[in-house]
Amino acid sequence: MPDKDPCALITGIAKRMCEDDWEPGGGESSDGGGGITEGASGHVKDLAEALIKTLRGLLAPKHAWAPEKADNPVYAQFLWLGQHLAIAILVCVIVVCALTAWQGAPRLKQLGASTGWTLAAVAGMASVPGVVMLLNRAVASAFTTAFDSDQSTLLKTISDDLDQGADAGNPVAILIIISALVVALAFAALVFMTRQLGILAFVLMAPLVLASLARGGDTSAVRAWAMRLLGLMFAPFALLLISPFVPMVKGSLVMEAVLLVAADALMLRMIFHGIPYFGPKIAGAARGFVESRTTNPLARAVVRAGSPDFYEQENQPRMPRTVDTPGRAAHQDRGVLYAAYGIKQKQRSSRLTTESAINKSQREAPRDQQLVEARRAARAAAAQPTTPGPRTPGHGRGPAGRTQAPAAGAPGPAPVRPPNP
Repeated sequence: MPDKDPCALITGIAKRMCEDDWEPGGGESSDGGGGITEGASGHVKDLAEALIKTLRGLLAPKHAWAPEKADNPVYAQFLWLGQHLAIAILVCVIVVCALTAWQGAPRLKQLGASTGWTLAAVAGMASVPGVVMLLNRAVASAFTTAFDSDQSTLLKTISDDLDQGADAGNPVAILIIISALVVALAFAALVFMTRQLGILAFVLMAPLVLASLARGGDTSAVRAWAMRLLGLMFAPFALLLISPFVPMVKGSLVMEAVLLVAADALMLRMIFHGIPYFGPKIAGAARGFVESRTTNPLARAVVRAGSPDFYEQENQPRMPRTVDTPGRAAHQDRGVLYAAYGIKQKQRSSRLTTESAINKSQREAPRDQQLVEARRAARAAAAQPTTPGPRTPGHGRGPAGRTQAPAAGAPGPAPVRPPNP
C-alpha cells in the first residue's frame, strides 16, 4: 500500500510550501524565489513605479486634448468664423477709409496697417494648433528631464530609494511613500483635468481673438490670451521649487514623502493661480472636500497652503487676496476683446459677492466688536461731567473760569426787568 501524500489535505499557499519543503527559518523555495515577503515587496515596488509613471503622465502629458491640426472638425468651425470675421472687419475699414479719403495720409496708413494685420491674423489662426502641440511636447520633455531624468530628480530618486534606500525594507516607510504617491496622484488628476480643458478652450477661441488684429493692430486682447495660455502650459514647472531639496532627503523614503506633500500644496496653488477664471473656485472646492472628510491638522494645513482664504470681488482688487468671480474675470477679458474691436463695454460695479461679504463680516466680527466697545467707552468718558475742585470759604468759584463772590460794599448785579408788553 503506497504511502499517503502528507500534503494532500492542505490547500492554497500552505500546500505549495509543504510540497517545496519550505522552511520557516528564512530559506528559499525550490523555485529560487524569496518567499512571501520577497514577492509582496516586489508587488509594492511595481505599484510605486506604476504610480510614479502615471503621476508624470498626468502632470505633463505628451498629448493634449487640444486639436493638433487646423483641419480638425471642431477647430475648423472656429477657424471659419475667425477668418470671416477678420475679412468683415477689413471690409469695414476699407469702406470707412474710402468715405474719409479726403483726410489723406492717416487713412492710407490705417488702411495699410489693417490689411497687413488681417493677413497676419489669418495666417496665425491656422498655425495656432501646431504651435501649441509643439510647445506642449517641449514642456512634457522638459518636465521629464527636470523630475525623472537622473538620480538628482524627485521621481527618479523615489524609484531608486525603493530598491537601495536606507529604509527600503521598512514596511512603514514603504506604506508612507505609497500613500503619499496616491494622494499626489489625486491632485495630479485634478491638475490634468483643469489644465487640459483650459488649453482646449483657449486654443478654440484663438481665431476669435486673432481676428481683432484686423482693425488696426491692437494687440491687447492677443497678449492677454497668450499670457493665460502660456500660464496654463507652463504651470507644472511650479514644482521646480522643491527640486533644491531633493539631494537633502535622498535615501529616506519618509522625507521624500514629505516632499510629495509639499508638491501637493504646490499643485493646488498651481490651480489657484494658473487656471484662468475658475482656478480659485476649483482650488477652494478641493480644499473644502479635504477639510470636510478629515480632521488631521497636517492635511488641513497642506490644503490651506495650496488654497488660501480669499475674497471674491467684481472689480479691481481692494484688499489682499481678493480674486474675481468667474463671471467678472471673463467680463474683463471680454472687455479687452471688445475694445480691440472698437466696442465699449459697460463696467460692472465694485462689490464683494454675498458669500464673500458674509465670510468677511464673520471674520472681522471680533475686531468690529472691539471697535464698537472702544467707541462706546470713549463717548461715555467724554459725556461724564468734570468734578469741581474744593471751594474756599467765603468765595465762589476759582479764578479759572469760576465766578468770584462780590466784594463788601460793591453793588450787586442789576435786577433784570421784564420786557414791556
